[in-house]
Amino acid sequence: MTAPVFVVERFDVTGPEFVLDGPEGRHAVSVKRLQPGEEVVLTDGAGRYAVCDVIGTEGKDRLIVHMTSVAEEPEESPRITVVQALPKGDRGELAVETMTEVGVDAIVPWSASRCITQWKGERGLKALGKWRATAREAGKQSRRVRFPEVADAATTRQVAALLATADFAAVLHESGEEPLATADLPTEGRVVLVVGPEGGVSPEELALFGEAGARAFRLGRTVLRTSTAGTAAAALLLGRTGRWS
Repeated sequence: MTAPVFVVERFDVTGPEFVLDGPEGRHAVSVKRLQPGEEVVLTDGAGRYAVCDVIGTEGKDRLIVHMTSVAEEPEESPRITVVQALPKGDRGELAVETMTEVGVDAIVPWSASRCITQWKGERGLKALGKWRATAREAGKQSRRVRFPEVADAATTRQVAALLATADFAAVLHESGEEPLATADLPTEGRVVLVVGPEGGVSPEELALFGEAGARAFRLGRTVLRTSTAGTAAAALLLGRTGRWS
């Protein structure tokens, strides 16, 4: 099994020895019960990481490690961004969790016109915080060292502006005449995929996205929920663009 990943806020180490403390250190010592000689990976979540050997522990929340190597993981190409319409309840966190696990690079919450859930005020900030915390935890669980960026919630016009800058822009929609599985995909640049809400992308939104250069594509014969469609589509794109090969 690959080494467990822990997040450090700052990576300004001056020597090979490092002390992991705080919540991450407590998890490593008291939950994972790591022992001397075991291997761990420390990361800032932005691509920089260190492979370390555990030296020992201090108390219940301090893990002492020796860094054997420090490196920077380059950004993946093509970069895959999923625009995720806001689902009901905790399905948004499910979508973020599974998209992080498969390898999505960025997630943009979208307040579509047919979303039942709307992020406003303190409630919206709290929900966004949950999405970001979920991406962080899922990034650790899936052994990533570059976690996906979770942007602020976007309006439909902001999503259209994002699509206009993409090298490949797609909207999952039943009106699509071509399946995503046969689309002509770039091998580099930026791919942006829009996943609508349970009520679907409205005709007005679809038209605006089309003006921005996005095309509608079908995913498959079955109808997926908004919380699972992005993960399925992202996995397809990751395989077809060569990132999984």
